[in-house]
Amino acid sequence: MKVHYFFCFLLLAISQLQAQSGIIKGKVTNALNNEAIAFASILVEGTDKGTTSDLDGNFEILDLTPALYNIKVSYVGFNEKTVYEIQVTNAKPAIVNVQLEESIAQLEEVVVRASPFKKTEESPLSLRTIGVAEIQRNPGANRDISKVVQTLPGVTTTASFRNDLIIRGGAPNENRFFLDGIEVPNINHFVTQGASGGPVGLLNVNFIQEVDFFSGAFPANRGNALSSVLEFRQREGRDDRLGATFMAGATDIGLTLEGPIGDKTTFLVSARRSYLQFLFEALELPFLPTYNDFQAKVTIKPDTKNEFTFIGLGAIDQFELNLEANDTEDKQFLLDNLPVSPQWNYTTGVVYKRYRQNGYWTFVLSRNMLNNEAEKYFKNDDSDPDNLILDYKSQEIENKLRIENTSRFGDYKLNYGAGYQYVRYNNRTFNRIFTNAGAQTVNYFSEFDMSKYALFAQLSRKFLDERLSLSLGVRMDANNYSDEMNNPLDQFSPRFSLSYALSNEFAFNFNTGIYYQLPPYTVLGYQEGDELVNKGNDIRYIRNTHLVAGLEWNTASRSKITLEGYLKNWDDYPFLLRDSVSLANLGGNFGVLGNEPVVPTSQGRSYGLEFLFQQRLFKGFYGIASYTLGWSEFTDKQGNFVPSSWDARHIINVAVGKKFGNNWEVGLNWRFQSALPDTPFDEASALVINWDVNGRGIRDFDRINSIRQEASNTLDIRVDKKWFFEKWSLNLYIDIENVTGNAVTRNELILDRPLDKDDRPIGEGIITNPDAPINQQCYLLKNIEDAQGTLVPSIGIMIEL
Repeated sequence: MKVHYFFCFLLLAISQLQAQSGIIKGKVTNALNNEAIAFASILVEGTDKGTTSDLDGNFEILDLTPALYNIKVSYVGFNEKTVYEIQVTNAKPAIVNVQLEESIAQLEEVVVRASPFKKTEESPLSLRTIGVAEIQRNPGANRDISKVVQTLPGVTTTASFRNDLIIRGGAPNENRFFLDGIEVPNINHFVTQGASGGPVGLLNVNFIQEVDFFSGAFPANRGNALSSVLEFRQREGRDDRLGATFMAGATDIGLTLEGPIGDKTTFLVSARRSYLQFLFEALELPFLPTYNDFQAKVTIKPDTKNEFTFIGLGAIDQFELNLEANDTEDKQFLLDNLPVSPQWNYTTGVVYKRYRQNGYWTFVLSRNMLNNEAEKYFKNDDSDPDNLILDYKSQEIENKLRIENTSRFGDYKLNYGAGYQYVRYNNRTFNRIFTNAGAQTVNYFSEFDMSKYALFAQLSRKFLDERLSLSLGVRMDANNYSDEMNNPLDQFSPRFSLSYALSNEFAFNFNTGIYYQLPPYTVLGYQEGDELVNKGNDIRYIRNTHLVAGLEWNTASRSKITLEGYLKNWDDYPFLLRDSVSLANLGGNFGVLGNEPVVPTSQGRSYGLEFLFQQRLFKGFYGIASYTLGWSEFTDKQGNFVPSSWDARHIINVAVGKKFGNNWEVGLNWRFQSALPDTPFDEASALVINWDVNGRGIRDFDRINSIRQEASNTLDIRVDKKWFFEKWSLNLYIDIENVTGNAVTRNELILDRPLDKDDRPIGEGIITNPDAPINQQCYLLKNIEDAQGTLVPSIGIMIEL
C-alpha cells in the first residue's frame, strides 16, 4: 500500500513540474518557386495566439502550453492551408515549414479556403494523407506505418504478425515506396523477396512528417505500381542545437540524434536494435529473430533557389532456430520447415531541387541493394551434406536517375521528366522440392544486368473558378531485358482524372488509367542450364486497368465522408508452371517469390465499393471508420476465374481516440475481415519421398482457393501519458494488440507420431504401407491448426531531449 501511495505521489509531483514554454516556428513559401511569402497570417486554432511572417517568410509563436495544435496559414491570392496535429513540447521547437499554392482563378485580395483533407489535380480520389501523430498513437500498430495503412478502406490483411499491403484485391508485390522522392524497394525487415511485406517496419517514425497513400489515381511520375504508392515525407533536423530522442518498446530500443551543421545544414540520424531473440528464447519459441536498422537525412539549403537532400536507410536481419524449443507438435513443425535466413539491404540517394520563377527542377540519384540468403537441412542436421534441402543466395542492385520538371503556365500545371535505371541481379539456388507434379532438384546460378528507362508527362488545369479540375497524364516504360519489353509504346500508360465541386462541401471525383509493372527479378532471373527460362517464355510487363469514381462530402467539423467504387483488370500476370497457380495469389508469407518457370498468361479482376468516414482532431476526438465490399479473382490453369487469396469480401475498420486532460490519450482499433480463401492439401503429401524433403503438406492447386479460413475479428487498445518538462519530455504508453485473443487458424499437416507421458511426440512417423514400393509408401498424417493471432501487450517509453 505504501508503494501505491508513493507511486501516486510521484505522478502528481511530475505533473506539477511541467513547464509551458513551447514554440512553433517555420517559414512560409510559395510552393511553386520557394520564394518567401511576407506578412502571411499564422493562427493557432483554439487559442488567441498568432503572428505574421516577416520579410523572409519566417515566423515564430512563443509561450505555448505543450500539446497538439493546428495552425492556419493564409495570404491573399493563395489557397489557405491548415497544418494539423503539431506536437509542441518544451524539448525543442516544432518546426513547421508551410508551402502555399497560388489560387489561379480568384482575385488577388481573396483568400481561398481549402479542404482539411489533401486533394490534388492528379489524384482527386483514392488518396489519404497520414500524419505522424496518427502513426504514433495508432493502437496495435507499434509505430509501424504499414499497420496504420491497414485501417484504411480497401486494404486486406493476412497473418496478424505480418504487415503485407494488399490493396483492392492486388498482390503484396504491387506496391511502391518513395522516401523524400527516392524510391525504396521495401520498408520492412525480413522482407519477402519478390513481394514487399514482412513482420516489422523498417522506417523510423521519428523522421516522418506525413505520408501520402495512393490506392489509385497514380501520378505519371510514379511508375511500376499496380495497387498502391506510398510517399513518405521526412522532416528536417532541428536548427537550433543538438537534440536526441530515446525510444524503448516491447521489441526494440533506438536512439535518434538531430541538429545543425553550420547555418545552412541540418541532420537526422538514428539506429535501432531489437531484443526479440532474448524474449523469444525466454518464451521457448522455436525461432530467434534479430533486426537492426539505420536511417539518416541531411538537408543543405545554400540559398532559397537551391536545396539538397541526402538520405540513407539500411537493415541487417538475422534469423536463427532455437532447436531446444521442440516440446510441442506445432514447435516441431516450425523447426522442420523454417530455414535460417539472414538478410541485409540498404538505400542511399540524393535529391537536388532547383527553383525558378514559375516552377522547379528535381534531380534524383539513388542506389539500393538487397542481399537475401536461406539455408535448410533435413531435420536441421548439417553434419551430413546430403541433408541439404535449400541453399539460396540472391542479390538485387539498382542504380537510378530521375529528372523531372514542374511548372505553371497561366492556368496550366505541367510535370514532365525521364528516368533511367541500371540493374544487376544474381541468384545461386539449390533446392530439393516435391510438388503434386513430382520430385525435382533445382540447382543453378544466374546473373544478368539490364537498363530500364521511362518517359512521363502530366498536364492539369482548373476551370469554372476552380470548381472543375482536369488532369491528363501519360507514361512509357521499357527495358533491354528482352524484345517483348524493349518497345516503350507497348507500355503506353495513359491516365485521366476529373473532379467537380457540386457545392462547397460536395464533390464528384473520377479517375481511369492503365498501369504497367515489371515482374519480380526472381522471375526474370530463373535459369535452367544456360537459359533464362522465363525470357524464353516471353515474360512481359504486367498490365492493370483502373476505373474509379466516387462522391466526397467535407463537413463543417473537419470530417470527411467518401464513397468510392473501383474496377481493376489484370493481364499478362506470371503463371507458375510448377504449381499451376498465378503469382498474384502468393506473397503473404516468408520466403522467396517467383523463383521458378512462369508464362505470362494469367488474368485477374477485382471490383468493389468503399465507404470512409474520417474525423480530424476536433474537440479532443479523432477517428476513422471504413467499410469495404470487394471481390478479387484470378484465373486458374483452365482459364476460369476463381477467388484469389485476397478475396476478403467484407472488411470493417473503426479506429477512434480521445484526448483527455493532463495529456492522457486513449485509442481503440477494431477490425473485422471475413474469411480469406485457402487451398486444400494434395493426397501426395503423405508419400514418404515427398514428406522427408518437404516436411509439410503439398497444396492441391487443382482446387485452388476452394475452401475458406476463419473470419478475423480483432480489437487493439492503446493508452498514452505524456509529461513535458523545461528541457525534455517523457511519453509512456501501453499498447495491447488483439485484446480478444482472436486467432485465425489455417490447417497444416504433421506426422501422426506416438506421444510420451508428457505429450511430447517421439519416434519416427508411422508408415501405413511399409511393404509397398518406396515410391508408394505413405506416412500417417494429421491436421494441426496453425493459429495466427494472440494477445500481445507492449509497454514503451520515449524520452525527447
